[in-house]
Amino acid sequence: MADVAKDTPEPGRTLIRNIGRLLTGDLDAPLADSDCLLIEDGVIVGFEEADADRVIDAAGCAVAPGLIDGHCHPVFGDWTPRQNQVGWIEMNVNGAVTSFISAGEVHLPGRPKDAEGVKALAMVAQRCFANFRSAGAKVIAGAPVPELDFDRDFYVGIKEAGIRHIGEIGLGTVAKGPDAARVTGWCRELGIETIMHTGGPSIAGSHHVTAADVIEAQPDVVSHINGGPTSIPHEEVRELCRHATGALEAVHNGNEKSALVALEGAIAEGRLADFLIGTDAPAGSGVQPNGMLRMATLLASFGGLPAEQAWCCGTGNVAKRRGLDQGIVAAGRPADLVFMDRPMGSDGDDVLGGMAVGNIPGIAAVMIDGKMRTGRSRSTPPSARVPVL
Repeated sequence: MADVAKDTPEPGRTLIRNIGRLLTGDLDAPLADSDCLLIEDGVIVGFEEADADRVIDAAGCAVAPGLIDGHCHPVFGDWTPRQNQVGWIEMNVNGAVTSFISAGEVHLPGRPKDAEGVKALAMVAQRCFANFRSAGAKVIAGAPVPELDFDRDFYVGIKEAGIRHIGEIGLGTVAKGPDAARVTGWCRELGIETIMHTGGPSIAGSHHVTAADVIEAQPDVVSHINGGPTSIPHEEVRELCRHATGALEAVHNGNEKSALVALEGAIAEGRLADFLIGTDAPAGSGVQPNGMLRMATLLASFGGLPAEQAWCCGTGNVAKRRGLDQGIVAAGRPADLVFMDRPMGSDGDDVLGGMAVGNIPGIAAVMIDGKMRTGRSRSTPPSARVPVL
């Protein structure tokens, strides 16, 4: 008899009760007035107590949508050649990340740069991660990096192959405004999402991309507006907040001061809903299992953003701008959830208070598609409370 696939949603009904704070991930209403959550076959169906096959007592923990790392660089499996490290995805799940979006599989040794090879690599990465989910994580991979000799037919071909977004413009030979604008124009016409490197070169072979280049190209996502890792000048960051039409993404592997400048600029322009966070890991600074938690906490402490809104920048904002179902706690959405509390010894009455004073949450458990994937985290400080299963 064949084994049951381990990544299918949890069957039946699950009731989560005794929730201390329920974060929705939706910037329009980031906190829900409910202490219960009902899940059926891995999907959220309601916010009231009802008969269920299993009950989870949250024991006063906060429950929130799992974080979406909107900018990472996977290769194959749970291994990164950038740091020659195994298990980085699983450790990020322990850091409350339930979904990842590839910005290009650029760290593969000997990565092909011809049109056929680039398309093949994207297709293989996409299909491999559809079949392989370390700790249940959802990795949206297959992000081909544009090169100057790719014509419109290349983008038609990747669209027909089911590729939904390209890798960072600027990591290949397409980098400057006119060339980038030609690519974003083709992709916009074809319905392919575009993202664009911003700042100094990340590694040898990538390019310096200025605010003027980004504004000329107008990608769907301004990747690491705070540098990856070297930032553009702060006035250029503000210029992008004023004139770039795409989402404004800040990453852990960037300039933290520039991230706060970008947050201030987004708020000043009434664009907080466009502000996204990611990690840009694996990178020269390493693998960062708590990188998304650190970014949200940075916004909530030094940035002065209410912690429940900071959480939206890594969940619902990403979901809305990048067309994902997960990332928002609402009926009909996947039950990709984290149980969390202030870490032991932290100031603050609860996890939100702890974040406000600069302490990352203690992750007590992680659920993906209604199925428990971790208990108390192996990467965060211990949470003050833990759910009872």
